[in-house]
Amino acid sequence: MREGNLEAPTRHAIDWKNPEFYDEAACEKELERIFDICHGCRRCVSLCNAFPTLFDLIDEAGDAETAGVPKASFWEVVDQCYLCDVCYMTKCPYVPPHEWNLDFPHTMLRAKAIQYKTGKMKFRDKLLTSTELVGTLSSIPVVAQVVNAANTFGPARAVLQKVLGVHAERHLPEFNSANFRANAVTSYNYPVQDGAKSPGKVAVFSTCYVNYNEPGIGHDLLKLLDHNKIPYVMVQGETCCGMPKLELGDLETVEKYKERNIPLLHDLARAGYAIMTPVPSCTLMFKSEIPLLFADDVRCKEVSAAMFDPFEYFVLRNKDGLLKTDFKIPLGKVSYHIPCHSRVQNVGKKTEEMLKLTGATVNTVERCAGHDGTWGVKEEYYDLSMKIGKPVFRAMAEDEPDYISSDCAIAGRAILQGMNAAGAAGRKEKQHPLTLLRIAYGLE
Repeated sequence: MREGNLEAPTRHAIDWKNPEFYDEAACEKELERIFDICHGCRRCVSLCNAFPTLFDLIDEAGDAETAGVPKASFWEVVDQCYLCDVCYMTKCPYVPPHEWNLDFPHTMLRAKAIQYKTGKMKFRDKLLTSTELVGTLSSIPVVAQVVNAANTFGPARAVLQKVLGVHAERHLPEFNSANFRANAVTSYNYPVQDGAKSPGKVAVFSTCYVNYNEPGIGHDLLKLLDHNKIPYVMVQGETCCGMPKLELGDLETVEKYKERNIPLLHDLARAGYAIMTPVPSCTLMFKSEIPLLFADDVRCKEVSAAMFDPFEYFVLRNKDGLLKTDFKIPLGKVSYHIPCHSRVQNVGKKTEEMLKLTGATVNTVERCAGHDGTWGVKEEYYDLSMKIGKPVFRAMAEDEPDYISSDCAIAGRAILQGMNAAGAAGRKEKQHPLTLLRIAYGLE
């Protein structure tokens, strides 16, 4: 229960084009205000490292408490926040409409935007968040082979850590030259069957990760749509959703991406398509962040209303009586991780629901795995990332599952790495939930 506030949480638009948004002194004043509230509550201490960092700073200040923390130290807390949004959506009792109006993640976003604006972000951080650029270059056929080999070669990784600050021990995703967008099959011309809860046709926003790293996830999504006779189209001309740049505080680049994506998605939303992405962060970006960043653009709200997590859509399709349940292959025991950016969409445990519908026994783990976009790749945060993920690694290994899975493919890889490091993974197979559903249907 939210203390003193029984209304549903709401959120204010982000006034990022107002020059006052970038006033460092004003930002530090707001940081001090919300840090003082957090200090009096401490409910979020176990969520990530931002809160322990804050509370340690306050405890070291002694009787002076928050007022005794040097303003320069506030930025240490900012650097530990990776904008997962879990504190806002699942823990904090003081979010609006509470009179204290506490929005920890968006205050951190403001601080990150100031850091970016004042040139305090590293070249590494700008490069890692340029997912379209890195993906385009690294997935060129011969280049992909070289990059993938280098990413698993110890001496090359040591050089990468020294030059770029990417931790040598972090397992990195491979690049795939068979880009999803270029190889996606065209939908069969099935008749559109709108349900009471689910639109009868789908537009697939492929995402940078699926396009350049794991196209198989995208192809599995299309196979599921085909099997259920749901006509679909690919979003033509898309670019990055903008979430990596948002986490960096580079809001002007977020706007550039928005100006390319929103007109495309708005046309599809107006045409009655359910728009879905196979990556939770991208879905969340269009559902929540972009409408708050561009509150005056009604197109963003219409796109938000048309966005669906894939499993949210399949569950609604099933409730409409329009989803096939002719599962042929038992999945056995699945350890399933709900990533933060799925949890904060407030749609419930839809992936778990679908996996159980196949007959699988599901061990659901609802906690941050610690990778968090590019944060857990960086040399200064890698050890913390693995520490945050330890409870997840242990929980995922319980009952000797046949599969481990996460809606976030990057989190899934981090979990497998952590389980292997703890000697718990053994022969367990990591598969994305969309792949598991495809396997359960017996589709090739």
